[in-house]
Amino acid sequence: MEPNSINKSRLFPLKTILFLSFVLSVLWMASAFRNRNELSGDSDKKNKTAKDSIESVKAFMKVYKVLMSPRCMNCHPAGDAPLQGDDNHVHTMNVVRGPNGTGMYAAKCSNCHQPTNTPGLHTPPGNPKWQLPPANMKMVFQGKSPRQLALQIMNYNLNGHRNKAQLLEHSKDTLVKAAWNMGEGRTPPPMSYTAFVSVWNEWINKGGFAPKQ
Repeated sequence: MEPNSINKSRLFPLKTILFLSFVLSVLWMASAFRNRNELSGDSDKKNKTAKDSIESVKAFMKVYKVLMSPRCMNCHPAGDAPLQGDDNHVHTMNVVRGPNGTGMYAAKCSNCHQPTNTPGLHTPPGNPKWQLPPANMKMVFQGKSPRQLALQIMNYNLNGHRNKAQLLEHSKDTLVKAAWNMGEGRTPPPMSYTAFVSVWNEWINKGGFAPKQ
């Protein structure tokens, strides 16, 4: 065998090793760069989630003040009788929820609560949908802590089977909006309807997080 042939046969494996080493180096650097970006992305995502959770809880605490006002809580009692007045006393006339939330027997909600407010001081407020939540989905507000109420509202099996989009839309329901137009002599919720919808949407859109307590 000629000397040149021997030298070429010895150099070929060396070139192959160097080439493979270069390829592996490139692949390693690409992988490290990708992992770094993924870690950075995960960190950014965690930071955004943490920020959203704080802002979401702040928004809910404003929502909570409205939901615990007499205009909302009177129709979301712990028992089966609706509440009345700014002092949340039990409804007179022996009114009870009934299976559909519309009252029982002759004491139907619609007997007194007409499609519109009855004129006069402390007369029955009206709305075509006037009723309590049904017996199988009571949606109790009374006595609930901020955490308990937030978790209940975001629970599909407890909130009337509403998904996120439906919860957002629910704030526009005419019966919800009626809380700001209950007739003469009743204290309205502690913020405007427009402001309520804004914080309601912010709470849900930023994760629907529940306060710690």
